[in-house]
Amino acid sequence: MPSTQPSPRLVMNATIAALIANLAAALPTLLIGDILTGPAAMNGSARGTALIMVVLGVPVAAIALWFERRGSWRAPFVLFGAFLYFAYNNFLLLTATPFNPLFLVYTTSMSLTLLVIALRSIAADPRALADRLSQLPVRAIAVFAWVVVGFNVLAWLAKIVPATFAAVPTSYLEGTGLTTNPVFVQDMSFWLPFGALIAWLLWTRRAWGVFLGGAWLVYGFIEGIGVATDQYLGASADPTSTQVSFAIVPMFLALAALTAVPLYLYFRRAAESPAKFARLGPARQGQPG
Repeated sequence: MPSTQPSPRLVMNATIAALIANLAAALPTLLIGDILTGPAAMNGSARGTALIMVVLGVPVAAIALWFERRGSWRAPFVLFGAFLYFAYNNFLLLTATPFNPLFLVYTTSMSLTLLVIALRSIAADPRALADRLSQLPVRAIAVFAWVVVGFNVLAWLAKIVPATFAAVPTSYLEGTGLTTNPVFVQDMSFWLPFGALIAWLLWTRRAWGVFLGGAWLVYGFIEGIGVATDQYLGASADPTSTQVSFAIVPMFLALAALTAVPLYLYFRRAAESPAKFARLGPARQGQPG
């Protein structure tokens, strides 16, 4: 039967194209002064997002790609996490900024990012990573993920529930230029449930949990720095805005630092004796199920 795996060349070329597209989306957003036409605080926040995409997201992914080509077994989950980060922030560039000349660049970046995530999901070998990280404290990391997800849910519900029952439900969006909050949209419908699912896969010691858990930590580490940066630049652009705050900056820097702790465990020396991990899906040909 023909292989259903995407060719390494296809995965590589798609990854390079997506990195170029993300850089093409972020760099003009950051550098061209009049490309964003929203409120000052939101423009500053978007530039903060673009800044971290340029100076952290793209370099992390590019370095991981370089190591992947040289046989690194850690690089695939780092790349996957970086592209989760790109997907999150491409969505914000598309929905939290006014329509502008970069719209088609944003859509191209988003579509290529999703393509890379899909290709890498098919091509991933989570068992190889899980076997090498057989001593990883998966349940401790699962608890950490559930705590982060839980606090995030409570923080968003503290804003969503009062707005739901307010006389003018959209009043909390005043000063944003938005009709709904795209962060709430993607967090509550996908990212937070996804994080909870990954934690369960880790708790039950599934190989996919090890792979996705590492990717989720990479995503969370970069995103924590990204939120701190977009809040800082947004508040700097408009210190009177209620939508951004300097007070949030140390909170997300602290979250990024905390996320670095379990992420560090993924980069410690691999165990010498691979252990058995459960897997989702059928066994690969020539391997026991």
